[in-house]
Amino acid sequence: MVDWSLAASTAAFLVRGGPQVPREEAEAAVADLRELTAEAEGHVRELTGLGLDLPLLPGEVVDRPGWVRSAAAGLDALTGRALPEAQGGPLGPVLASGAGVQTGVVLAFLASRILGQYDPFGGPEKTGQLLLVAPNVVAAQRAMKVSAHDFRLWVCLHECTHRLQFTAVPWLRDYFADEVERLLAGLAGRDADGLSDLVGKLPEVIKQAGRGRFGGGLVDLLQSPAERAVLDRLLALSTLLEGHADYVMDAVGPRVVPSVDTIRARFSARRKGGGPLDKLLRALLGIDAKIRQYEEGAKFTRYVVDEVGMAGFNAVWTSPNTLPTRAEITDPAGWVRRLHG
Repeated sequence: MVDWSLAASTAAFLVRGGPQVPREEAEAAVADLRELTAEAEGHVRELTGLGLDLPLLPGEVVDRPGWVRSAAAGLDALTGRALPEAQGGPLGPVLASGAGVQTGVVLAFLASRILGQYDPFGGPEKTGQLLLVAPNVVAAQRAMKVSAHDFRLWVCLHECTHRLQFTAVPWLRDYFADEVERLLAGLAGRDADGLSDLVGKLPEVIKQAGRGRFGGGLVDLLQSPAERAVLDRLLALSTLLEGHADYVMDAVGPRVVPSVDTIRARFSARRKGGGPLDKLLRALLGIDAKIRQYEEGAKFTRYVVDEVGMAGFNAVWTSPNTLPTRAEITDPAGWVRRLHG
């Protein structure tokens, strides 16, 4: 349904260049980010108790086009399980090309904002890859006027937490892929009337986004009731993963990132910024909903750790059945009662 090669080339063509940085400073930033990933993951393991027996690996530092190519390849690997290439009939290639161009526009928009990412389906072997987007890290650090080293380590703490979530919890990668496969298979199986209804909702989605009333991204509005349960599980998981990473980066921060309070305050303010067009695009793409995921997931993690400790929180990683539901994300006491009596 998506020509991912075309999506990558479209995004690489459209993406803006990063900040102008002297060569020596750029090389130092790249080397620093690569080295800090192993240091950061050591701190995360010490706090969480996850992955203590795993090797400490560096991250891959990329520019914006490099992130685009990696993101497109990872999405291709993920969606390919649910959407075979032969699907779509005689119009399949035309539809895939159109979707590829549109997806490329979205990737170009995101490529200037992503600081880092752990893609569990990326890398040469499609087994996972941690990426740090150097120009975006440098641009954000300059805009916020914070310590370069502290900010780089702080970003690495977040992304290394994501890497540990997927590498230290052996069932999580397949569970996530299976849920995405169920969701996409449902979308791909819609008949012409169903697709027409979906497209017919777009004007109202755009109107509500322009009025600031749209918080869930396109996917949150356009699912049928039959697909809602799958979507709820994915949203609950995503909120947990993002909030857990935000909690960890701030919990580790005071020991190893002296200016963590300043960084957090300025970064939180930066997340809410942008002009009208930027805010509209963020709403349409669900980025504003993503920000709320960080906040809700961090509150869930903080409450549970305060109540039952980190070891008690880590019961969340036992199996898919111990993950919080979407309702429990906003009612962490309910999860504690369910898991710890």
